Amino acid sequence: MRPFRLLSLVLALALPLAAGAQQITVSAAASLTDAFKEIGPRFEASKAGATVRFNFAASGVLLQQIGQGAPVDVFASADQETMNRGVEQKAVDAATRKDFVTNSLVLIEPAKEGVGVKTLQDLGGANVKKIAIGKVATVPVGRYTKQVLDNANLWTALEPKFVQADSVRQVLDYVSRGEVEAGFVYRTDAAVAGDKVKIAFTPNGHTPVTYPIAVVAESRQKALAGDFIAFLSTPAAQEVLTRYGFGKP
Repeated sequence: MRPFRLLSLVLALALPLAAGAQQITVSAAASLTDAFKEIGPRFEASKAGATVRFNFAASGVLLQQIGQGAPVDVFASADQETMNRGVEQKAVDAATRKDFVTNSLVLIEPAKEGVGVKTLQDLGGANVKKIAIGKVATVPVGRYTKQVLDNANLWTALEPKFVQADSVRQVLDYVSRGEVEAGFVYRTDAAVAGDKVKIAFTPNGHTPVTYPIAVVAESRQKALAGDFIAFLSTPAAQEVLTRYGFGKP
């Protein structure tokens, strides 16, 4: 009987812990991957019994997943346009929306054997055969890129050279592997790649790169989701975001 009683006691003690455990899923823009993977454990340490899981992809793809019923609690987008659509579709709780970081668009080339692009006009040269860009329909970095090239009257001329990517991290991969001569990414992505790529220049002519975040309307853990968003403003989270190159909104 004693072993049975001991087992019963262990189970009885474990039940409150299990009952108190909470988990949230955060769908976040691909450019947030490294920073959020560090922030996750810090958030869990600050919230007893809490677990956070991440789903990283292009912002537009993430919103599509949420619209199709994916069990998500928090949505972090790399642009305002995608979040605006989320509000219009009632996929997110507009009252919880806030901007939490900023970023900047840069043009990168392979660190080794780069062709030495210095201006947007250089992209039209014969030595630049392929340019990686995010898909405009679903990848925010692609829309920022189109704004830049439209303002320079270069989009149509350069379009035959475009290699379409499913996320900003795919653009980064194309450039870091030397499969293209240039690509448009965020400054934070270029930093993550280390010595595999180099920043050619920072283009102008696009809307500010600001990241909004909000609780998903169908979340079953809205309180904990709100806690995660609030945690991003704490010194523990800000240290990580700043270290990865994100700016304050």
